[in-house]
Amino acid sequence: MRIDKWLFFTRLIKTRSQAAALVDSGAVRLNGAIVTKPAQTVKVGDELIFPTGKRLRRVVVLAPGGRRGPAPEARALYQEQEAPARDPWFD
Repeated sequence: MRIDKWLFFTRLIKTRSQAAALVDSGAVRLNGAIVTKPAQTVKVGDELIFPTGKRLRRVVVLAPGGRRGPAPEARALYQEQEAPARDPWFD
């Protein structure tokens, strides 16, 4: 699944265009590597680190998801991990 769609389906980012813009800006890390293409594929077990507001979020992909469903369904697609300390790279 595309990373922008996955971020949108999980409700971690409000709109798909915002998710694509976040990825385009280079603010998303996939398994430690910077991602700049919204079409980048994510799979089960991948780790994402990205900023939301003034904090970083670190999540592990548990399922690809097929739609943007209700919040409880969206939360089942990822597992929240302890976020790293704020990195100046994200500022």
